[in-house]
Amino acid sequence: MRRSTNGRGDSRGMEPVGDGIDQPLGQSRRRGKAVSLPWSRILLVFCSLAIFAASGAVALRERPFREPPEIMASAEDSSARAESQSTRPAGGTLLTDEDRVHPSLIRLGPDAELSSRNVIVIRDPSSVGQHPRLAHLPDRALIEESETGPLPARGPDGRRPFDAYARPWSGARGARIAVVIGGLGISQTGTQEAIAKLPSEITLAFAPLGNSLMRWMQEARREGHELILQVPMEPFGYPGTNPGRYTLLTQASSERNLENLRWMLSRMTNYVGVMNYMGGRFTADRQAMTLLMDVLHERGLAYFDDGTSARSLAQEIALAKGVPFVAGDAVIDGERERAAILAKLHELERIARARGFAVGGGSALEVTVDTVAAWAGEVTKRGIELVPVSAVTFDPERTGQ
Repeated sequence: MRRSTNGRGDSRGMEPVGDGIDQPLGQSRRRGKAVSLPWSRILLVFCSLAIFAASGAVALRERPFREPPEIMASAEDSSARAESQSTRPAGGTLLTDEDRVHPSLIRLGPDAELSSRNVIVIRDPSSVGQHPRLAHLPDRALIEESETGPLPARGPDGRRPFDAYARPWSGARGARIAVVIGGLGISQTGTQEAIAKLPSEITLAFAPLGNSLMRWMQEARREGHELILQVPMEPFGYPGTNPGRYTLLTQASSERNLENLRWMLSRMTNYVGVMNYMGGRFTADRQAMTLLMDVLHERGLAYFDDGTSARSLAQEIALAKGVPFVAGDAVIDGERERAAILAKLHELERIARARGFAVGGGSALEVTVDTVAAWAGEVTKRGIELVPVSAVTFDPERTGQ
């Protein structure tokens, strides 16, 4: 084997030709020792970062780790300070008692607005009705589900269907007239024309034996009408004069009358109360009417008496039971002629000017609907406001009426 010698004469074993050929010039192949940091230094760095973060959080906190000291003051000092602050404005001029603005308690309707900040407003939840865009939808809080259908009921917040489904009105003290047109639901064509032609201030009464009552109810509510339900009651001369099935009878048991009444009340929703359909004998029977008024009070409904029976005990018993009540002053279409109907409407105007309000009732006959629609466009020009029947109803549960 050949040996090679370097310039200094020493000899080495033969090395591989490629050994070190890939190394950069001026650098040797010696491996340096790995650089390692002591664990104590690493721990010290982490501790420093933690202390810095905690200090920043404390500095940025609104009230770090302490509560403001309580200020003790006597009642005399507090009242004197409050009086001094309330009577001395920013400019430094003292105010007299006449200039002071005292907080006020004001009872408002659902649509009232206030601009003053010095008024404390307490709103009665029972006075808040539905938004007009939602008037066709039943309030689920005011419904009791039953086997026969949805029944009206008082809400957990004290609201009644009488409150929730009442149509808003101006609240003015001028002469007012409420007109109730009944018999809707019996004739589909008549119902459609009444809803389309009559102004929204006219109250509509539906017969429980009518067809498609929920659909017509929604249509009427979309048009802004207030609704009531007609309840057939026993007239004099029954059964020769028969209001129809489910009629409330003086000789029927309480259970039977309650069963029939529940069925009728569940035919539709979104109405403020009920009114009699016939019922001369029934409304003169104290026991029968007491049963009816108990149910109406329990369910938060009003009662409208059409005023056709002088022997009716409805007003006496309704007010004793706390049921909102109003009675009609005239039936406007006892004679089914335009001139006779107009004469009755003019009679209502005279009553309204003398007493402050008047209430009339009629049926959804074509001549009645057309006459009332034309008259409604003129009566407001004579300074009389058309209002829903709830606006002239006496409510024993509300004060100030």
